[in-house]
Amino acid sequence: MARNRKYQSAAIRFGPALKAILLCLFIGGSGIGYVWQKNQIDELGKQIKKREVRLSDLQRQNKSGRDKLAELGSPKWLDYQVRELRLGLGLPQQSQIRTLIEPPAAPESTNATERLYAERQAR
Repeated sequence: MARNRKYQSAAIRFGPALKAILLCLFIGGSGIGYVWQKNQIDELGKQIKKREVRLSDLQRQNKSGRDKLAELGSPKWLDYQVRELRLGLGLPQQSQIRTLIEPPAAPESTNATERLYAERQAR
């Protein structure tokens, strides 16, 4: 004769309920994970955009600084400043210019023994 339900073990009676709870936890956890991941992607996108704006601003400032430096270093601007500040500067006279002649470099010998021999000969 078949056994009554009331005599079934507790594991058999609560098995389907436990499966349903685990399935709900898995689906809920997956949903929470999905939303968290989308939020992280959104935050990273905002950070990237902010840094791109900062980069373009720094590049613009850099270009402005380079242009200003080129303007301040130009001979036209320097000449104007010399006249404006009455510094009395001008082009050097020919007698004030000294030309230095650089002696030719000694050829490099590849062999260490040749180098030692050349050093001994020089003494």
